[in-house]
Amino acid sequence: MTTIDREPPVASPPLSDGQRLDRATFHERYEAMPPEFRAELIGGVVHVMTSPLRRRHGAVSARAALWLGMYSARTPGVQVFHDASTLLDDEAEPQPDLSMRIAPEFGGQTHDVGKYIGGAPELIVEVSDTSRAIDLGPKLADYERAGILEYVVVALDPDDVFWHVRRGDRFVRVAPDPDGLHRSEVFPGLWLDPRALLVDDTAALLAALERGLATPEHGAYVARLDATRRTPDSPEA
Repeated sequence: MTTIDREPPVASPPLSDGQRLDRATFHERYEAMPPEFRAELIGGVVHVMTSPLRRRHGAVSARAALWLGMYSARTPGVQVFHDASTLLDDEAEPQPDLSMRIAPEFGGQTHDVGKYIGGAPELIVEVSDTSRAIDLGPKLADYERAGILEYVVVALDPDDVFWHVRRGDRFVRVAPDPDGLHRSEVFPGLWLDPRALLVDDTAALLAALERGLATPEHGAYVARLDATRRTPDSPEA
């Protein structure tokens, strides 16, 4: 009987900080890494996330997640994700702290790629403690290039909120309105009190959001989303 020697499968090389890779190669190697390993591909460069997260970063992230989650709960067709790998383009696969998208069946600009988000979510939020230079530098450039519509950086120590909106193919930072609130241009009724987010005033944070959700603009937006929804039997536009 003839026996055939089979070569053992070749393991993917491990990821290391500073490697230059295309997104497909990064993704293949990332899936082969241990579950506790975390990395992002930013501008074609691997960034291994090794710094421990500080207490305040976790607290502000939790309040921001509550803010977006409450909006999503009142806006059918809008979905929120925490720390989800996002396949942006050939040079970028970030894991944003928070992202919010219009679901594909409601006409959103992302699509599902297996277990992952493909394309650019409509809104991304990054909480920047030790990562401010990256979040306002190469990561901003990736999000701008990929077509993110609004990008919010919540910077800590010193505290600031950088709210960017898309103007053509570029991001422009916008100041809060005279009453101190940011109002999303993409998601009607998504109002942010930046002071409340930063100083742990959850009641004020949610009160501002509730005022936004009570506006006619939000009601009209919910109706538009419902009218746009595709059922499994609906023809593609």
